Amino acid sequence: MANQGAKKRKDENARHMAKLRRIIIACNVVYVIVRMVIFYSSFTWKHWVGLVVTSIGYGVPYKFLDGMAKPSVSDDGELIDGGFDMSTGGICGYLHDVLYITCFVQLASIISGKFWYTYLVIPAFGAYKASGFIKGFMSQGSEGGVEDEKTRKKREKMERKASRGQAVRTRSR
Repeated sequence: MANQGAKKRKDENARHMAKLRRIIIACNVVYVIVRMVIFYSSFTWKHWVGLVVTSIGYGVPYKFLDGMAKPSVSDDGELIDGGFDMSTGGICGYLHDVLYITCFVQLASIISGKFWYTYLVIPAFGAYKASGFIKGFMSQGSEGGVEDEKTRKKREKMERKASRGQAVRTRSR
């Protein structure tokens, strides 16, 4: 019972990856049946390119997520770690977003080719996140600039308070 949490996470990750795989297969099957079979007369080479682009849009994030979900085992086959927790945010959440946006784009592109512009959300969000990251490194004038009177007094008060120490209050019985 020492690795109960790792076993549980391994099973959760296996179920989660199977669910993602079923979603990807279902979207591809619906696209192929509707676009290639039902609307075959309007199917052009651009739709083949779209199928390849969405396949890449599925494959790359799925491969990363699959690598994150893999459990770690020792040389003797004992489970060390159950894999990354797929319910967390961060890069894992972003990869899920790419998969879901790809599903939407693929299925909505059956209706209209204009839905391909939805793919621009991914690099736009990446640029937004990168700009916030870059702004953190850039000086915004508050480090070396002139300090106003109110801020200076507040800082000095905090420094005096910190220098005299905290009195410990106890209740006598």
